[in-house]
Amino acid sequence: MKRHFAIAALATMLATTASAETIGVSMALFDDNFLTVLRNGMIDYSKGMSGVSLQIEDAQNDVGKQLSQVQNFVAAGVDAIIVNPVDTDATVALSQAAAAAGIPLVYVNRQPVNLDSLPEKQAFVASDEKQSGTLQTQEVCRLLKAAGKTEAKAVVMMGELSNQAARMRTQDIKDVVAAPDCSFMKLVEEQSANWSRTQGSDLMTNWLSAGVEFDAVISNNDEMAIGAIQSLKAAGRSMDSVIIAGIDATQDALAAMAAGELDVSVFQNAAGQGKGAVDAALKLAKGDAVDKKVFVPFELVTPANLKDYQAKN
Repeated sequence: MKRHFAIAALATMLATTASAETIGVSMALFDDNFLTVLRNGMIDYSKGMSGVSLQIEDAQNDVGKQLSQVQNFVAAGVDAIIVNPVDTDATVALSQAAAAAGIPLVYVNRQPVNLDSLPEKQAFVASDEKQSGTLQTQEVCRLLKAAGKTEAKAVVMMGELSNQAARMRTQDIKDVVAAPDCSFMKLVEEQSANWSRTQGSDLMTNWLSAGVEFDAVISNNDEMAIGAIQSLKAAGRSMDSVIIAGIDATQDALAAMAAGELDVSVFQNAAGQGKGAVDAALKLAKGDAVDKKVFVPFELVTPANLKDYQAKN
């Protein structure tokens, strides 16, 4: 009989340990190059940690589906939750669901609208978007000056406007252009292509058909920039006649840079953000203190340092 009690006690202990190491993860979208690197970063990092289990769900860019996923995580009694928000303006309900259950929640990559009022045991892991569009546009400005431009026109491709990153990166662009050193640049068009390569291509085709003139394309991410490149090449425009800038330094973007088509990107350490999110979630679950904002630095990528980033992918 004692042996049965010992076995039961051991089983209970193991079950408790397993549940204490279970993290529910809701990703905005699986079908996205950058978010795939972020998701794989979490998976790879957790594989090296004994007893840590990730339950990862695809919200498929659906706000309601993401809320249901978080509610299901709560009902399942996971130890912590990581969310890559579909809509950064819709995060209050997610925070409330986790807080009401006393389950730690970590937002990753996309800044929640309620960042300054996050409940206890909640945090945000990402890169500081003030750096991203700033680094990108300052380099575009430098390249235009180096090309001898005293007046220059630029078009801006924005991400999903429901995402704080798209709004911040676009504001960064405007802030740099408003500064005296880069005031020779004029933004002639700005439209959303929703982070999508296909939509970026379509938007560029529309601009070309409308006769929009520009010397630079400043895109909130690499995917839209690559779409723009595809349309420009299809239209017969020389890549030497236009500066193309993106953000994320994805593998496809680095390949485009090596081919002389993309001039600027900004490395956002997706795997590093994934690792940071898992670390924060586990610390909060153990009752340890975690900063509300955990930033992984952005890094400028140009043809001059391209090889350094090719080696990271």
